[in-house]
Amino acid sequence: MKRTVGIGHQDFEYIRQNNLFYIDKTSFLAQWWQSNDSVTLITRPRRFGKTLNMSMTEKFFSLNYSGRKDLFEGLLIWEQEAYRKLQGTYPVITFSFANIKEKDYSTARRKICQILSNLYSQYNFICHSDILDNREKDFFESVSADMDDVTATMAVHQLALFLHRYYNKKVIILLDEYDTPMQEAYVNGYWEEITGFMRSMLNATFKTNPYMERAIMTGITRITKESIFSDLNNLKVITTTSEKYADCFGFTEQEVFSALDEFGLSDRKEEVKEWYDGFTFGNRNDIYNPWSVLNYLDTQKIAAYWAHSSANSLVEKLLREGSRGVKQDFEKLMYPESITIEIDEAIAYEQLAVKKNAVWSLLLAGGYLRVIKTEFQSDTGRWYYTLSLTNKEVYGMFENMIRTWFSDSEESYSDFIQALLSDDVDSMNDFMNRIAMSSFSFFDTGRECSDAEPERFYHGFVLGLMVELKDRYILSSNRESGLGRYDIMLKPRELEKEHDKKGRWADDYIIMEFKVFQPKREKELSDTVKAALGQIEDRKYAQTLLARGILPERIRKYGFAFHGKQVLIGRQME
Repeated sequence: MKRTVGIGHQDFEYIRQNNLFYIDKTSFLAQWWQSNDSVTLITRPRRFGKTLNMSMTEKFFSLNYSGRKDLFEGLLIWEQEAYRKLQGTYPVITFSFANIKEKDYSTARRKICQILSNLYSQYNFICHSDILDNREKDFFESVSADMDDVTATMAVHQLALFLHRYYNKKVIILLDEYDTPMQEAYVNGYWEEITGFMRSMLNATFKTNPYMERAIMTGITRITKESIFSDLNNLKVITTTSEKYADCFGFTEQEVFSALDEFGLSDRKEEVKEWYDGFTFGNRNDIYNPWSVLNYLDTQKIAAYWAHSSANSLVEKLLREGSRGVKQDFEKLMYPESITIEIDEAIAYEQLAVKKNAVWSLLLAGGYLRVIKTEFQSDTGRWYYTLSLTNKEVYGMFENMIRTWFSDSEESYSDFIQALLSDDVDSMNDFMNRIAMSSFSFFDTGRECSDAEPERFYHGFVLGLMVELKDRYILSSNRESGLGRYDIMLKPRELEKEHDKKGRWADDYIIMEFKVFQPKREKELSDTVKAALGQIEDRKYAQTLLARGILPERIRKYGFAFHGKQVLIGRQME
């Protein structure tokens, strides 16, 4: 009899008490305890079971759950006598920053302080006992949403002291989603303000804390030591490329296929694999997205469950405002192809806007990219990763994201596509100028647009073409051809068919060249259009098509001239 799938439950006790569908991950408890690491930071993409595993860890070790063998009987951890004796034997402090998603620093700080205050409320009985002196009781009472920085950053440290004294045993500390406030701070512009606060708190909690037995932090990213971990030299970092705990977060293929068999969906394995497989952790390349798999088991319908479970605001910001190099690599990924880059798994948020490898490091940590292969270059001492989009669900998420880039000018963008397909240059000019007016600054990080650099808009526009015309055309950009590099070439997908049954010609080939107005060489935009069209001819961009026997009248050539937000399009007439 198949079990009930409960969507959204992250409390281990609730899942076990209600016999909900659960894949046994208690082997993590034994692996972590045997490792004997002081502080473990585990990074995994969102919705990959981090919170559930933290809840499982709390319920296993916490004194508050002493004697609760009913939660673990029948699971892997209970097969080992030594671990049965460990269950319910430690005071545990557990808290989460998952809901710290504020627009400004003061609100984020206040919310963190409220979370710490709530922790203290759970242990009011300690304050009323005789183990604290008057000064310690004053500190206990001062922990609130309005406390000062010194009190806030020392709050968990002091609570560990109080619990250690009360129970005469060191404390296990669990912090879930430690980096959520940092991501929101970057997106909303208060990164510098929050880093000092977080650095002081994490140092007091995890480094200079003699009352701590062990600790776990989870998050999506590993933030650089220079940002907030500069004093934490006792940190064991487990990233997506680490072999440790590789199968403890997410579902393995064997686990997924067994679940499909249980739910009578054995014939759907390849479809589920195409959509939800592709995540690689350490040496395991068969990891599935658990959120999507659970939703699929519940609905028995393929959909983009994981991709739609978050706004993906940081990812969109980085890709939309990214440099030409970022967008060109993104074009390859959407083609779909792979890219090979150097990866630094320690994310420097302050470098995301200027260092494209930092962007891909973040997307890899977030689960949007998968590792195809790794290569160590001994001469440089650096690791290089070949990456691709993770799976069909992720690809579809990026397609939808690109479409939203033109949402403010959606009607004009659709009209432009239709005008391009019908070779209506006047309408192309009309609609393209509307698009540029509403979208140019959107791709230029909010700064005044520069005549010298329309690349951000141009490459976003290329990605938009790629998505909107993907079923009809193969798009390539900035590729070698003839004597140079063309900006965009659109090749009809039905290459062998010259006309349909009604005698109509198939789609034409389209070449586009983009140029920026040069006032020292050109008097008006029409001169820039001529220069663009001239470059198509001079560099023989159409040569490879003509060599394949494509008739010249089947090749359309357009020159795009940019001057700020003004655009002029011209057509080369044969």
